[in-house]
Order: sequence, then C-alpha cells, then structure tokens
Amino acid sequence: MSTFLRPALSLMLLMTAITGVIYPLTVTGIAQLAFPEQANGSLVRDSTGKVLGSALIAQDFSGDSWFHPRPSAGAFATVASSASNLAPSNPALAARVKDSAAQLAVPDQGPVPLALLTTSGSGLDPHLPPEAIRYQLVRVAAARNLPVQTVEQLVEKHIEQPLVGPPVVNVLLLNQALAQLNN
Repeated sequence: MSTFLRPALSLMLLMTAITGVIYPLTVTGIAQLAFPEQANGSLVRDSTGKVLGSALIAQDFSGDSWFHPRPSAGAFATVASSASNLAPSNPALAARVKDSAAQLAVPDQGPVPLALLTTSGSGLDPHLPPEAIRYQLVRVAAARNLPVQTVEQLVEKHIEQPLVGPPVVNVLLLNQALAQLNN
C-alpha cells in the first residue's frame, strides 16, 4: 500500500507547491515588473495621494454636480457584484427602467440613453458611452455654475477608444477631472 500512497502524496505536495506557490508568485512578480499600476488595482488617487477608487470599478455619484454612472444591480458593492438577472420580459425590469427614465428625463433633450437605465453584466462597469455622458452635461454644468462648453470640452478629453468596441468615458476619472476644474 505504501508503494501507491507515497508517490501519490509526493505528487500531490509537488503539484501543490507548483500550482499554489511557485506559479502564483511568478505571475505576480512578472505583473509587478511589467504592469505595476494594473497589478495593484488601477487605483485612482487625488493630488494628495489619497485613493479615490479604482478605474476598473464604478462608484455611485449622487447630486446634480456629478456625472452619474449606469445603475448597479449590487448597489456598487464589489462583494455582491452581478447583473440583476431580470429577463427583458420581466415586468419588474420594465417598471424599474420606466421609473428611472421618468426621473432622469430632461425636457427637450430626447429619450434617456439606455446606458443610464440598464445595469451592466457585472453591475460595476465604470464606463458609459459618450452619448450618456453628454445627456448629463446641462445638469452638471448648471449645478457647478460652469459654461456647458467648458464641461463639454472636459468630456471630449476623457473619451477613450478601446482596442475593441465603441468609445467610452470612465465616469470616475471624468468626475475627478471635474472636481479639479473647480479648484
């Protein structure tokens, strides 16, 4: 029996060391050398170095003076990140979208962009399409007593073109630049 047990235990210990210690440490070391910012969470800091959040995770911004992200099914909590799992035919989803559209509607500005009404797959998508940001321009400019053109220029500077997909704007980075604009 020891002829089978000893090699099995030895192989288990060896594979545990390789896959549980050596491989993770190697990958972490390479990531820290090659991509230190991303390996440490893509943290966004203010001018004093205080961490404001991550460029990869949406945050809830309330009040008229901030650009708002898309809704979150998990209330922007990273532990409970997920989609709402409500099917398009679900009456609860239709009612929530209808209520949100009524709250966000701006007269003479057309329909509310869908990105401001629906959650992302993770519930934590930090990006919005530029159209959804532009829909909020007048509200944010008025709340901050800034010309719409000034805020619009700031938005244009923050439009990113990913390798794949349509242009997007990171709401946290845009709001950080907006806060610096008023200083």
